[in-house]
Amino acid sequence: MTLALYIARRFFATFLVVLAIFFGVMLLIDVIDQLRQLTGPDAGVASALRLAALNVPESLYRILPLITVLASVALFMNLARTSELVIIRASGRSGLRFLVAPLLVSLICGMVAVTVFNPLVAATTNRYEIARAQLTGTGDSRLSISSTGLWLRQGSASGQTVIQAARANAFGTELTDVTFLIYGRDGQPDMRIEAANAQLEPGAWVLGGAMRWPLSAANPASAAEALPDGTRIDSDLTAEGIRDSFGTPSEIAFWALPAYIEGLDRAGFSSLAHRVWFQMELAQPLLLAAMVLIAAGFTMRPARFGRTGLLVLLAILSGFVIFFLRNFAQVLGANGEIPVALAAWTPPVAAFMMALGLLLHVEDG
Repeated sequence: MTLALYIARRFFATFLVVLAIFFGVMLLIDVIDQLRQLTGPDAGVASALRLAALNVPESLYRILPLITVLASVALFMNLARTSELVIIRASGRSGLRFLVAPLLVSLICGMVAVTVFNPLVAATTNRYEIARAQLTGTGDSRLSISSTGLWLRQGSASGQTVIQAARANAFGTELTDVTFLIYGRDGQPDMRIEAANAQLEPGAWVLGGAMRWPLSAANPASAAEALPDGTRIDSDLTAEGIRDSFGTPSEIAFWALPAYIEGLDRAGFSSLAHRVWFQMELAQPLLLAAMVLIAAGFTMRPARFGRTGLLVLLAILSGFVIFFLRNFAQVLGANGEIPVALAAWTPPVAAFMMALGLLLHVEDG
C-alpha cells in the first residue's frame, strides 16, 4: 500500500507539472495572438491576458490525453533513471501490479475532468465569447434551445429581432409556429408578428399565415392585421450562420448536455454532434488510462537497456496517433457515417487493449 501511494503521488505530481507547463506556454501564445487581433482603446495587455485566461482552458481540456501520455513518459523515465523500477521489480512486484496506482489516478483525473473541469471550461468559453464581442464591438446571431422551442436573435441597423419557433428543419431555415419580436433602435419592442411558418431566403424571412401586432399602438389587439402570404422580414442570417450560432458541443456543460440534446431533438435539429461529444466525455477516463498503458509499454524498462530516446519517441507518437484517430472518429460520428457509440468508445477501448497486449508481451514475453 505504501508503494502504491508513493507511485500514485509521483504520477499525480508529474501530471500537474506537465499541465502547468502547457498552461503557461499556451497562455503566452494566446496573449500574443489576442494582442495581434485586438484593436481599439480597450486593447492592451490586461485585456489580452483576460481573454487568453478565458480561452486557454478549452484548448487545455482538449489535449488532456496528450498531457497524460507525456506525464506518464516523464514518470517512467524518472523512475528508470533513479533505478527505482529495478528496485520495485527486485522486491517481487510485477509490472502490471505496479501500474495499478497510476491507472487509478488517471481514471480519477479523467472523472474529475469530465464532472468538474468540463463545466468550468464551458463557462469560461461562453464568457470568452461575450468578452471578446464586447472588446471588438462585434455581435453575432445566437441560437438557444429550451423547453419552449428554439430562440434566435438577429441584428440590423434598425434594431434587434428575437425569433421564437416551436420547430425547425435540420438547417434552421424553415420555422414552424414562429414569433418575431421586433425592437426599435431605442431598445423598446416595436412590433410582434406571429406566423404559421417562415422560410429563410437570401436577405429575408418569407412568412406564411402571419398576423402583425403594432406594440406602439394604444390597443395592440384592436390594431392587429393579417399579413399576406409571402410577406418578407429583412434578415442578414444564412444557413451557415445559424449552424455556426450553435457553437461547439464543448460550450455546453457536461451535466446540461442530456437536456440540451433532448431540446435539439424536440426542435427538429440534428443532435448527432452533441451525442457523440457526450459519449466521448463518458469515455474520457478510459482514454486517459489507455495513455498511461501506452507510455508504460514503451518506457517502463531499465535505462541500461538503451534506445531510450527511440522508445520515448514511439510512446509520444503512439499517443498522438490515438488522439488523431479519436478526433477522426468524432468527425465520422458527428456526420452520421458511423454509430455514436462506435465513434466515441472504439478509440479508447482499442488503445487500452493494444497497450495492454504490448505490456503483456514485454512483461511475460
